[in-house]
Amino acid sequence: MTQAPTPANWFSIFALGLIWGGTFMVVSIALEGYGPLTVACARSTLGAIALSALVVALGRPMPDRAVIKHLVLIGALNTALPFTLLSWGQQYVPSAFAGISMAALPLVVLPLAHFFSDEPLSARRFAGVAVGFLGAIVLIGPAALKIGEGMAPLGQIACLAATVSYAVSSILTRRCPPIDPITMAAATLIVGSIILIPPTLAIEGLPGWEGLRPGLAVLVLGFLPTALANLLRVIVIRSAGSVFMTLVNYQVPLWSVVFGAFVLREDLPFRFFAALGLILCGLAVSQWRKPIRFFGRRA
Repeated sequence: MTQAPTPANWFSIFALGLIWGGTFMVVSIALEGYGPLTVACARSTLGAIALSALVVALGRPMPDRAVIKHLVLIGALNTALPFTLLSWGQQYVPSAFAGISMAALPLVVLPLAHFFSDEPLSARRFAGVAVGFLGAIVLIGPAALKIGEGMAPLGQIACLAATVSYAVSSILTRRCPPIDPITMAAATLIVGSIILIPPTLAIEGLPGWEGLRPGLAVLVLGFLPTALANLLRVIVIRSAGSVFMTLVNYQVPLWSVVFGAFVLREDLPFRFFAALGLILCGLAVSQWRKPIRFFGRRA
């Protein structure tokens, strides 16, 4: 049974928003020295090593055979595919674009959950999805009509496709048989590493140290947003609940825009901010009762 959020829970929510919001900036820095497959593979492998060590240290149970086939599919769609799509896409689009596109994740999950899970899509949620979808159209802008003219449109599509991949994996995770959450996080990262290592070595070769800036960025990606953030996520959900955890969704795109604009000095068009407003509005409408339930519970 979940308890009222503690100051530590609130700090964890802030930390998760900051870490995940800064992930896209760190990916852009890592791409200064490494190819997209190497960035995706290193992130998955380093995260897998860190969480596997934690599983052993805490004595967490190993997954049984009945769960393994679920973990393989979830690992492919939650790590290998989206990590690769984001790394490849961010070669051609600002990091802020990737962050804003990830903000639409809950809006993609809702219609999928209606058909493939046990969460029906109400009229209010449908309205939120419609507003968020309009935000995604604004985010892409006229680039949708320019496929074949440069790589930026394809980079945008790759980032949005990563959002869909995360959404599908979220539904599969909900339908997965019972398993220890830390073991599950480690296992899905191991699956991602197994999938990514062969093509990475075949296409981009064995990576070396390409300098302090991109090298540290790769290490940060593996240990902060991939390993530490997953651990924080598990702790928050287990102690304060999944409703409280949804507060992270509002922070990630905001931080991605802040880091992109003020740290990387990215030139962000006005439509990025208009899209951000629409997506956050759609998210607020679709999840309106969750914050009400949360704050009402504290009253």
